[in-house]
Amino acid sequence: MNRHLMHGLQAVLVALSIGSPCATAMAQSDSTKSTVQLFTYRDGALASGVILAALFARRLDDHYAQRLQDSSTQANEKLHKLATVVRTTAAPGAFIISTSMYITGRVAKNDHLAALGLHGSEALLLGEFTGGVIKGLIGRQRPYVTPQNSHSFGFMRGFRGGDQYRSFPSGHSLAAFAAAAAISSETSDWWPNTRWIIGPALFTGATLTGVSRMYDTKHLASDVIVGAGLGTFAGLKVVRYNNAHPGSRIERLFLSGSIVPTDDGGHAFHWSLLPGMALSQPYRRP
Repeated sequence: MNRHLMHGLQAVLVALSIGSPCATAMAQSDSTKSTVQLFTYRDGALASGVILAALFARRLDDHYAQRLQDSSTQANEKLHKLATVVRTTAAPGAFIISTSMYITGRVAKNDHLAALGLHGSEALLLGEFTGGVIKGLIGRQRPYVTPQNSHSFGFMRGFRGGDQYRSFPSGHSLAAFAAAAAISSETSDWWPNTRWIIGPALFTGATLTGVSRMYDTKHLASDVIVGAGLGTFAGLKVVRYNNAHPGSRIERLFLSGSIVPTDDGGHAFHWSLLPGMALSQPYRRP
């Protein structure tokens, strides 16, 4: 691998290592508790790690952006293709995958798969909303606009100036880490023996997403790290909220419906909104 790309990759991996493995461990330990609290001291540890990592990376933003944009690195066609695949897998891939998991789980009556898709979608939506607001407020200039100008911020500029001023935080990194955190947290409770396989694999893929965004001159290292932290937080909080509130309105709305056979040989869609209340509608297969 090109040595300049390797330097950039090492910088991001070192910084993210403060948050990602820690987040994986949090996801695994938190999901096994019978009494779930929405916020714990681990959230403070995660936030502190992300802030420290971002401050460290902030001092090196321009340095590593320049290295990653070296002409020999950018001329590598294989790296461009890899970056495109990784980026697309994160967004819109994560949204498509989570929605497909939910629909497949409902049709196949697989509660775990449906819940995994639903909670993953919730984490992505929460992260996307939070990241979008911050992008608009901070108004950081993207690296490709003016090279070596990572100090260019403008309050509310992200709302007024268009996409070129919406660099901070990285939306793709946020989506990738939100999905990784939600899935690893959920599955570590269902299949404890896979916790050291699923979590590391997902967070490694999410980290590569952040690196690809730096390589594509869309983000700086600190953008990626903050996006990773926000995404991880969103994924963990969605899963913990659903664990703390079993049978919530969202759960009843999206996970309670089912297609059942009727006496006349047809089918009906049975939807339970509240305990003791149900709505049934005739359903005919095409």
